[in-house]
Order: sequence, then C-alpha cells, then structure tokens
Amino acid sequence: MNPDAYREMAAVEERHWWFAGRRAILGSVLQAMRLAPDAKILEIGAGTGGNLGLLARFGQVTGLEMDLEAWTLAKGKVPGVDFRLGAFPADNLPSEERYDLICMLDVLEHMDDDIAALAASRSILAPKGKLLVTVPAHPWLWSEHDVFLHHKRRYSRRTLLRAASSAGFRVEKCSGLNCFLFLLLAAVRCWARLRGCSPAGGAVPSAPLNAMLLWIFSLERKAVAGRGLPFGASLLAVLRPASENG
Repeated sequence: MNPDAYREMAAVEERHWWFAGRRAILGSVLQAMRLAPDAKILEIGAGTGGNLGLLARFGQVTGLEMDLEAWTLAKGKVPGVDFRLGAFPADNLPSEERYDLICMLDVLEHMDDDIAALAASRSILAPKGKLLVTVPAHPWLWSEHDVFLHHKRRYSRRTLLRAASSAGFRVEKCSGLNCFLFLLLAAVRCWARLRGCSPAGGAVPSAPLNAMLLWIFSLERKAVAGRGLPFGASLLAVLRPASENG
C-alpha cells in the first residue's frame, strides 16, 4: 500500500467514521461466531493495528504485517498481541501453527494472486476454523482512491465467491457492507470520476458529520451479523474449508 496511506490510516483510524463503523460491525459478527475464549486469531495484513484491540476481546491474537512503516506505527499499540513483521504466506508463521479464526480485512484486493492467498490461509486453519474477509465491492466504483491504496481489483459477489471456491472454501455468509450509505458513496465516486479528480481522502470529517456517518454505518451491525445485507460499497464473507461438514 502507498506509504502515505499508512500514515493517514494511523492518524485517523481511531476516530474516522468508516474505520470505527467497520469495527462496530465486525464486533457484532465476531460475537455471533461464539468463538472459544482462548481462540487463536490471526490478522493477516494488520496494517497500523486498528483492529487488533477489537480482535483481542475475542481470543489470543497474532498480527502479521509486511510493511515496515505500518508495523512500526502499530508495534506495541495493543499489549499482549503478538505482532509480527513479514509477508503472507511466506514469512514468520511457523508451519505448525493453526488458527481458529483468520481475518483478512481489506487485504485480499492488494494480493497479486488472491486465490493463492486464500488457499494458503486455509492451510493454517484449525479444524472448524473460519476465515473472515472484507473487500471493496463493485468494479465500476474503481477510482483514483483505489490507485492510491494500491488495490489490484474490486470484487463483485460472484468474483469473491468464485475465488473462495477455487481456494477450497465454502461460504457460510456473504453480506454487503456499507449498504445504508451506498448511494451517497457511489454518487461521490462517480461525480469525482466525471470531473476527473480524486475523491476526498481519508481525513476525518467535521465532528457532527463524522458522528452522523458513524451512526448510520453502525446501524448495519445486527443485519450483517444476522442474515446479511444484499449490497454495499464493500463485501464481508465468512468462509469455511469446503472439506468440512457442519
């Protein structure tokens, strides 16, 4: 990812409505999973560590991040989290380690070979383990913001599920994310593209606007954790190895 994006993320991810709202939704999804208190959780591409505190509420967390600057910004942010520097799938994960939950939160779109990354994550899941994935949705929403973030692709529901199936997973849940604000976000992206300019960056909006957007986004918690939402600016999927029953 662009080094400037990491610095921007570190500065705003505690307060910005998108990061805070996504954590609220992920918390509801994780709670619905009913993980064991000692569950082993791995976050691949942990970035500047904004999700580690949330994940630590649900088990024993290991974070893996390949970018030195991001790793440095996040190191020690959450006491008790084993935060490792290395690329996935090659580095710094002993072959015998197995995880009850692996999280790839807006990471898969950065991978040159997303199917290989998914397959590698499947190989280190514990029996009955699950993979939690979020990705940006709708290729037609591609913008300069995706370029800035070094995205390789945006996903449709079909392309995400096809990649999961090719990697040996079956889908337990696939939901839209950022559904309630979708029309607004799509309009902003399309307007910026028509004007030939980049959409607004990741700066935190004014306090009243930030609070309003956070409230709207967070309203999706129960729906995403339950039956799911039909569309959104992102997709959230819970995957299990296809070889497992139940």
